[in-house]
Amino acid sequence: MEFINNINTLTIPELIKIYIDEFDSSGDRKMMMKGERYYKVDNDIQDRKMLRYENGTWVNDEVKTNHRLAHGFMHNLVDDKVNYLLSKPWTLECKNVPYLAKVNKLLGKRFQNKVSKLGTETSNKGIAWLYCYVDVKGVFKTMRIRSEECIPLWVDNDHEELQAMIRHYDVEVYEGKTKKIITKVEYHTPEGVSYFLLADGTSGLVILDAEMYLDVADESNDILPHFTINNEPGAWDKVPFVPFKNNDFELPDLQFVKTIVDDYDLTRSDVSNMLTDIKNAVTKLKGYNGEDKEQFMKDMAYYQMILLDDDGDAEVMTSNINIDAAEKHWQADKKDIFDFGQGVDKNQDKIGNEASGVALKFMYSGLDLKCNPMEENFKWAFEQLLYFVDKYIEVTHDGVKVDEVEVVFNRDIAINESQTITDCQNSKGVISDATIISNHPWVDDVSKEQAQIKKETAAEEDSIIQQNAADTEANKNDVVNL
Repeated sequence: MEFINNINTLTIPELIKIYIDEFDSSGDRKMMMKGERYYKVDNDIQDRKMLRYENGTWVNDEVKTNHRLAHGFMHNLVDDKVNYLLSKPWTLECKNVPYLAKVNKLLGKRFQNKVSKLGTETSNKGIAWLYCYVDVKGVFKTMRIRSEECIPLWVDNDHEELQAMIRHYDVEVYEGKTKKIITKVEYHTPEGVSYFLLADGTSGLVILDAEMYLDVADESNDILPHFTINNEPGAWDKVPFVPFKNNDFELPDLQFVKTIVDDYDLTRSDVSNMLTDIKNAVTKLKGYNGEDKEQFMKDMAYYQMILLDDDGDAEVMTSNINIDAAEKHWQADKKDIFDFGQGVDKNQDKIGNEASGVALKFMYSGLDLKCNPMEENFKWAFEQLLYFVDKYIEVTHDGVKVDEVEVVFNRDIAINESQTITDCQNSKGVISDATIISNHPWVDDVSKEQAQIKKETAAEEDSIIQQNAADTEANKNDVVNL
C-alpha cells in the first residue's frame, strides 16, 4: 500500500484503522489465504454444496451425494519449486573471512531452513516477511512473520523502500476464567515502534496498548526503541522488515492456475458423483405396488428389488458417461496446470527411465523461468538483511570490518547421472580437475573431495615408495647370496 501523506488531518491510530480495514477486505489478502489453503489441499471444491429447489428457494441438500475431490497440484508445484531452488545449501561468498564468519554466526545454523520456509511462504502468498530484532539478551535474531499480518506502506512504486509497517495479529488472553481474542497492532517506523490494540475486535478503534508502556518514563512518547543493548536504547534507522518477493508483481503461484485447478476438481467430483449416486438413474415405473416414492427408494436401496402389479413394469433409464471425453478433458486441464504453473510433470511414461540431459533440461525450462525472478528478489532481500547485520555489528562495536557479500543459490538440477560421469571423464585434460570435480554428481563438497583425493594420492605414493624400497632391499640380498 502507498503511504497516505495527510498526517495533518488524521492521527496515526486513525490512519492505521483505515489501512487495516482496506487490507483485510482486499483481494490481495484473500488470495494469500487461498494460496495457503490450496497448498494444504483445502481447495474451494471443499466448500461446494449440492442445492435443490424447495418451497420457492434453493436449499442445501444434505442427502445428495457430494464428492469433493481436492487435488494437490499446488502442493506439488510449490514444493518442487522450493526444493529446486533452495533445498541445496546456498552459500555466502566474501573475501573478508572474519566478517563472513560473523555474518554466518549472527544468522545462525537454522537460517538455511528458515529461507526454505520463506520460499514456501512467498510462493503461496506472493511475498514473505523477515523481521529483524534484538532479543532480551542483546543477541541479533530474525523471525518469519505471516504475510497476512503485514501491511507494508511503501515509499516508492517499485516497492523497494518502506515508509512504515503495520502488523496486526490475534492473541488469546484470559479475563478471569474467560478466554477471549484480542487484536494487537504494531506500527514500525525507522525511528522505533508503537504498540496498539483494536478495541472490541476488528470493528473497534485503534487504542494504545497500555501494557507495553508500563515501564516507560516519558508517558508523552509512544514510540519505543527498536532494541536495547547494554541498557542503551537504539533504532535501526530503517523499518526492520525484509521483503522476500515471489516475483515483481508480488503474486502467488496460485494466481496463474487457480481456475484450471478448480475445473479439474469440479469435473472429477461430478463424474465421481454420477458413478456412485443411484439418484442419477431415472426409473420408469408402471403398475408400482408400493405406497409412495420414498417406499420405492427404500426398497431399491435395501432389497435391490421392487414389487409390481401383474401388469406392472420398471425400466431403468441411465445417463451415459462419456469417459473418453472426460479423460481427455482432465488430461488437457492437467497439461495446462503444469504449462501455466511452470512446473514439471514427472510422468514416467513420457520421461522414460533414463532421460537424456537435453530432455531433462527442456522439461525443467519452465521451472527455471519461474525460479529466476524469485532468485533475483531473494538476492536483493539478502542485501537488505545485511544492512541490519552490519548495523548490529556497528552498535555492538564488534570490531569486524564489514564488506560486500554475494549469495549464491545452487539449484537442484535433475541430470542423467551416467551421461554426466562420462562427460566428466572425457573432460580430463581439457578443463581443470577442480571444475570436473565440482560437476561430478557424487560430489557434495568440492574442497573436502579435493582434500580426500590429495590424501589418497599421498598414501598411494607412499605405498609405492615403500614397495620400491622393499624391492631394492630384496635385490641387494639376492646379490649378496650369489
